[in-house]
Amino acid sequence: MNVRPDFIKGEIRKKEYDGISNDLLTGGLGKTGLEGPPPVFENFGPEELRALAIYTNYRALADFTPGGGYGVFYGPGVNIDGTPGTGEGRIAGKEYLAYADDGTGSQNVTLMVQIPDTFDPNHSCIVTAPSSGSRGVYGAIATVGEWALKRGFAVAYTDKGTGTGAHDLDSDTVCLITGEREDAILAGNESNFTAKIDRQFVQDNPHQIAFKHAHSRQNPEKDWGTYVLQSVKFAFYILNLEENFGELQRDSSIMRTLTPENTIVIASSISNGGDASIRAAEQDTEHLIHGVAVSEPNVMPTENESLVIRQGDKKWTSPAHIRTMFDYYTLLNLYQPCANLDPKIRDIAPMNLVDEELGVSRCNALAERGLLTKCSTEERAAEAQDIINSYGILTEQNLLQPCKHAIQIVEGIAVTYANAYGRFSVEDNLCGFSFAAADPETKSPTAMTKEQSARVFGEANGIPPTAGVELISTHSNGGPRLSRDSVSASGVKDQNLEGAICLRRLATGKDELGKPLTGDALEQHKRMMKGISEVRASGNLRGLPTIIVHGRDDAILPPNHSSRAYAALNSLAEKAESNLRYYEVTHAHHLDMLNAFPGFSSRYIPLVYYFTQALDLLHDHLKNGTPLPPSQVVRTVPRGISEDGSVPDITRDNVPPISENPPAEDRISIANGKIEIPE
Repeated sequence: MNVRPDFIKGEIRKKEYDGISNDLLTGGLGKTGLEGPPPVFENFGPEELRALAIYTNYRALADFTPGGGYGVFYGPGVNIDGTPGTGEGRIAGKEYLAYADDGTGSQNVTLMVQIPDTFDPNHSCIVTAPSSGSRGVYGAIATVGEWALKRGFAVAYTDKGTGTGAHDLDSDTVCLITGEREDAILAGNESNFTAKIDRQFVQDNPHQIAFKHAHSRQNPEKDWGTYVLQSVKFAFYILNLEENFGELQRDSSIMRTLTPENTIVIASSISNGGDASIRAAEQDTEHLIHGVAVSEPNVMPTENESLVIRQGDKKWTSPAHIRTMFDYYTLLNLYQPCANLDPKIRDIAPMNLVDEELGVSRCNALAERGLLTKCSTEERAAEAQDIINSYGILTEQNLLQPCKHAIQIVEGIAVTYANAYGRFSVEDNLCGFSFAAADPETKSPTAMTKEQSARVFGEANGIPPTAGVELISTHSNGGPRLSRDSVSASGVKDQNLEGAICLRRLATGKDELGKPLTGDALEQHKRMMKGISEVRASGNLRGLPTIIVHGRDDAILPPNHSSRAYAALNSLAEKAESNLRYYEVTHAHHLDMLNAFPGFSSRYIPLVYYFTQALDLLHDHLKNGTPLPPSQVVRTVPRGISEDGSVPDITRDNVPPISENPPAEDRISIANGKIEIPE
């Protein structure tokens, strides 16, 4: 019988889209609307916010320039055979939205199922789409959603319990499941996230904003696999409703016609969503999932000192690989502001935009604390870069790190995950960090405007700085102000070195001189380590056919600490039963959207092109038994720069396909805890 899952709480919201005025894939905007400026609304109702969220998530993950591949290799208007189409790419169908919760209203994980009108129950397929990063429920629509909906497959989305839940403490307003703002008390259990706080704290600390991923005090990452499995179960329930494909019985019950026995289920997504699907596969004791296809997953393998990674003549062994994300992010957050000035990258790294004086101040401050030993700024910057690379960060990633620092990805992730792993409250202001809007003149916290607050659901990615919410240092000399613009106790702007050192201590359990932490600092470190231990992956995929795609130049999730290490661990966990393929793509990184900008466009190709190939290969394998190509390095060709200084449009010569029979010099060997990758 088709029984509503007990984890679904409250109302299941349903919308039908005709594919003309509005649709599943583009929020009614179509290919052309997604290419243009952000949609403008007179109000911020649920449909307007939905369209804004789809627009924002598409633009955040894809390069929208035709020369980079949009409308040519990917995008709503591209046909499923990879050729440019002539339409707008709108897709008609049904969309169902609900919360998964334990009954307390404190989890309220958003689940969503999209069923295109072209869904064929005789060739049924469900593809999971947990959001990348900490994005809301539409966070994987531009990647998994596009691939699946075009092919008539159902999509099972989840925001993984992170989402864009933003509680504005000043106005005491929160997000509902459809994005509208509501008074926290009136919202009650319908709130996406409400921080548990003392109102006296709000009076004493005005303008702060609590974010769900950072401040839910639940370490939602530990349950990402569970939430993906719940999304699959919810999808089966929805597909088997009488209004869809369930069969009405004489006793008024509904019989399921679609089950895991006759429906292909692919666990998929990118980045954090990719990790969520991997861990769902590891936890799948009910055999709901038939295969896994993910790209650049933020997977943190269980520690194993016997693992070995080789790339050409380079070798990494413990502890220079398989480090936790919080470990290497706190290291980057400490040293990258200085490494930006390394002569080898300073003038050629794209978007190396932070004021050079701030970089000099960080280099000097690190030297004063004994964390760098050289004398000149250039020597210190090179030393900082060497420290970063000695941590298992590939040299291919060096050119991309300055950009990540400039747009505060590194600091934002370090702060958010520190709070999440340690289950800290917004009231803790951990390491002197908080989130708030900021006055552009004074750089100090200010109240969010009503419009800013209304737009958070549609524009935020879940990790500040985002959608007008900034990273604030509450310990800045003279009062709270933007972290990067904060002033140290000595009166120097060193990009909040104290905050960076505090976060680093939480990761290592030692101070900057190597002395073990004591007292409250030690207890905070222990809380962090407990949270991190809850999110480690086992490497056991139960023999499922699995494809992992990763860009060698990925500076957000370095391959040594994620996909490479996981593939090696899988070979130990499953031995001969392993059915994993690893495809490493040269000249590819984490955020394709950056390829639209100078310095990136000439150097890098769109990784999403290979992610969709991986999905095609896996579906063909599951449906027709076609063998999966062996693990390999895919050697791409950057677009380069023409004689007139322009960057030529991308062609298929730039992005050769994953090879069914790669030459020996491109094959990746994975066995007995060792992964060997050609240079």
